Formats: sequence, structure tokens, C-alpha cells
Amino acid sequence: MTRVFSGIQPTGNVHLGNLLGALVHWVEDQHRSDSLYCVVDLHALTFPQDPTELRSTTLRLAQLLLAIGLDPDVCTLFVQSHVPQHTQGAWIMECTASVGELRRMTQFKDKSAKAQFVSGGLFTYPALMAADILLYDATHVPVGDDQRQHVELTRDLAERFNSRYGQTFVIPEATYPRAGARVMDLQAPTSKMSKSAESAAGTILVLDEPKAIERKIKRAVTDTETEVRYDVAAKPGVSNLLSILGAATGRTPEEAAVGYSQYGPLKTDTAEAVVELLRPIQARYTELAEDPAETRRLLAVGAGKAEEIAAATLARAKEALGLLPG
Repeated sequence: MTRVFSGIQPTGNVHLGNLLGALVHWVEDQHRSDSLYCVVDLHALTFPQDPTELRSTTLRLAQLLLAIGLDPDVCTLFVQSHVPQHTQGAWIMECTASVGELRRMTQFKDKSAKAQFVSGGLFTYPALMAADILLYDATHVPVGDDQRQHVELTRDLAERFNSRYGQTFVIPEATYPRAGARVMDLQAPTSKMSKSAESAAGTILVLDEPKAIERKIKRAVTDTETEVRYDVAAKPGVSNLLSILGAATGRTPEEAAVGYSQYGPLKTDTAEAVVELLRPIQARYTELAEDPAETRRLLAVGAGKAEEIAAATLARAKEALGLLPG
């Protein structure tokens, strides 16, 4: 069986783009592959964090992942910092990577250019990401375009280590999301939906109240025409609504366009479909939020399963390196 590993940072809430673009695939993949999903709280430390907020968002994200449909009896769900092998493996990867490779990482260039404080961790975190993947003998890593370079580096580091010290790490393959929802900002439909957007009006959060969802969709930017058709280049706003409606109702955007001649009914139906899609998720999240101890128990179970795999891989790497056993 293939083994899938993927991680998500606890940077706040989950929005509709996260859900339809990635997380629905996580839910499906857990039944197809041996799947490990990780809340990568250590990656969040590359920028200064409020300790109380980080603790809260980590727990909330885990609860959201459970509410969306990750089943801890089927997949392995855990928090990165709960498995100590991640930091040990990261050091091995840092010593395998070159400064030049880390310096060429596009995300480091982009993020460091916008930050007042640039931590050493921001520079070396691709090595931690490589360890995240390699510790679990992952065969496949689902990524978006922004993470493609990191998986390529992970492959290079694994191959270099294996060449130097003998076959130790599985070489993972990057996999890209199956054709699915193209969810863009409701106010700027040529940009991806994002929690960090300048206007919150363009982003639908999974935990938004129904009235807020309806308001955001009914105020979504369209165009001055009246024809309802899926044409991303010519009609980005309308196409975004059709993409969302189609994904929420199990249809293609082209199929979702059938029968509409005005934008008003399209917006109304899209809002209703999104509210209904999120209703069971929000209900399950409320249940989980009322019992945080149970979420922590499930995460502890997941960390135990993850550590068993990670410890075996790390032991192989240490033996290959010639580190004296403890």
C-alpha cells in the first residue's frame, strides 16, 4: 500500500479554499492509502508566535480536521512537536543539505523579504519539512504548486544520504490535487482565497455563521454582463461562484451553470449550497470543542502511532551515519 504524508500549519481558521482544494482529498485518501496527517506547529515557530494563541489554534485545527472527516481509526493524525524524532531528523537533513540549496528556496526569499525579523528557522525549515516526510517512509506527498520545490529538495536530500551512507530513506513522489474546486477570493477573483487577504469579505471560513456566508457570497464580485457561463479568463467572478457551487453539489462548474440566466439566483443557490456543505462540519466541530480532552487523547494516540514509525526510521539513519547507540 502507498503511504501518504501531509502537514498543515496551525495559522488560524480553515477557509473554503483549504477545504475544497486539499482537505476533502485528505478525507478520501485516508481510505486509499496508509495516511499520516500532521499539524506542523514547529513550522509555525519560524515567525514569533503568541504562546496562548499557538496552543489554541493547534487544538482548534486538529478539531476542524476531525470535524471535516479525518478518522483517527483509519489515518494517523498527530501534532508535529509531539514526536521528538522530527527535530532530530531535521538536524540530519540540515547537515545533508547545502547552504546554496537552502538559499535558493523560493518561499524563503518571499517570506524573508516581507519580514522584519528573519529567523534561522525560516532559512532551514525545508530541512525540517524533509525530515517530516522521510521519517515516515512516505511514498507520496500531496502538495500545491507552492510546495513543489520543497518535495524536490526532499528527494535530493534522500538520494544524497542514500548515496553516501547506503539505502536508508524511501524516495517520495509529489502528487498534485486531482482536478477539483478552483476557489478564489470573492472580492478579488483573480487571486486565491486566503486567510491573510486584505479584506475578510473575500474569504469564507469553515466556521463562519450561515448569515455571514450568505452576505459574503451575495456581495461577491461578478462583472457587468448578465450571461452565466464558466470562463475563467473572461468571467473570473462568475466562474469562481460556479466552481464553488459545483464543488458543493458534486458537479462540474459547467454543469452548475446550466439553468441560470441571472447572477442573483446563482449567488443565492451558491450560498445555500455552501451553508449546507458546512453545516455538519460545524456541528461536529462544536461537539469536539466542548470536549478538548478527547481531542488531546486522540492526538496522543496518533502521536504514539507516528513515533513508532519515525523512531524506526531515525534509528536506521543514525546507524547509517555511524552514531554511537545510546
